[in-house]
Amino acid sequence: MGAWELLLVGVVIALGLCGVLVPGAPGSWLVWAAVLWWALKDPRPLAWAVLVGATGVLLLSLVVRWALPPRRLRAGGATPRMAVYAGTGAVVGFVLLPVLGALPGFLAGIYLHERLRLGGHGEAVSALRTTMRSGGSSVLAELFACLLIAGAWLGAVLWG
Repeated sequence: MGAWELLLVGVVIALGLCGVLVPGAPGSWLVWAAVLWWALKDPRPLAWAVLVGATGVLLLSLVVRWALPPRRLRAGGATPRMAVYAGTGAVVGFVLLPVLGALPGFLAGIYLHERLRLGGHGEAVSALRTTMRSGGSSVLAELFACLLIAGAWLGAVLWG
């Protein structure tokens, strides 16, 4: 697979990661479809292993999301700007503290947004709790699964 095709797969994965944060967008399916396309174009055992792992992670994330309360983020006060802060925090956390850093990064992004918006620590923590209860945990589960898949794909491309 050429460099341009790999770059295009990476762009589709990045669009899928952004799509996770947009209500109604098929973000996780875009990430999976990009990995599928890569595995079909580069039929090595490692590519197929990443695809099988990605499928398993996405199915597990679906089960987790079905067990969580339904998304009502707008009712909880979530805004598109908050999604940008949360997503950026998750990606930065994922890079700084591989894999597990996405969880505190996501929460820190929401907290930072609310702290800037509301001004105080107590109000920001209260707003963070409200956001996570109104569907933020579902978004976090989906985003974490997609970040795992993106990290596995990137690792397989760079070191595989």
